[in-house]
Amino acid sequence: MATTTITPRLRNKYKEEVIPALMKRFGYKSVMQVPQLEKIAINRGVNGAVNDKKLIDIAIDELTTLSGQRAVATNSKKDISNFKLRKHMPIGARVTLRGEKMYEFLDRLISVALPRVRDFKGVNEKSFDGRGNYTMGVTEQIIFPEIDIDKVNRITGMDITFVTTAKTDEEAYELLREMGMPFKNAKKVNADV
Repeated sequence: MATTTITPRLRNKYKEEVIPALMKRFGYKSVMQVPQLEKIAINRGVNGAVNDKKLIDIAIDELTTLSGQRAVATNSKKDISNFKLRKHMPIGARVTLRGEKMYEFLDRLISVALPRVRDFKGVNEKSFDGRGNYTMGVTEQIIFPEIDIDKVNRITGMDITFVTTAKTDEEAYELLREMGMPFKNAKKVNADV
C-alpha cells in the first residue's frame, strides 16, 4: 500500500511564487540566498497556574489541538516570593513547529483564524526584532476553529513567533507578506525596484 504525501499549500506557494518575487525584489543571485521560514514557536503563559495545576494541562491540550503537535509545559527559572512562585514550577506551555506542520499552521492562521478576530484590520508590522524574526500576540485562543468554545473555561492569549533565515527586518517582512500575512499598512512595492 503506497502512501501519498500532500505538500502543504503554502510550501508550494513559497517555491512557486515567493522565491521568484523575493529574488527579483532583493536581487539575489542564488535561490539559497532567499530567506525562508525556519520555525514557528507558540508560547502561552498561564495566569493562576501556581494555585491551580489543571490550568497547565488545559493549556497544553489546547496548544496541542491547534498546532497538531504535542505541547510541553514551561517552568519558572527562579523563586519569586511575592507571587508564591518556586523554581521549576510549571507556569506556561509552548510548542515549536517545523516543516509540514509549520506551513499547515501558518495557512490556518492566515486564512481561517485571523479573519475571525473581531474588527480585524491586519497585524502590526512593527513587531520585528531586528534580526528577521516576527512576533505577534493573539488575545483569544477561540479564534482557532479547532478550539471548542463550549469547553473553554478561560479566554487567554498566546505569542506566536516566526523565525526566519532573513538577515534584515525588511527581508523578513517581504517574506511574510508574500506568504500572505495580512499586515496593517502593507507597504506598496515599487514595480521598478
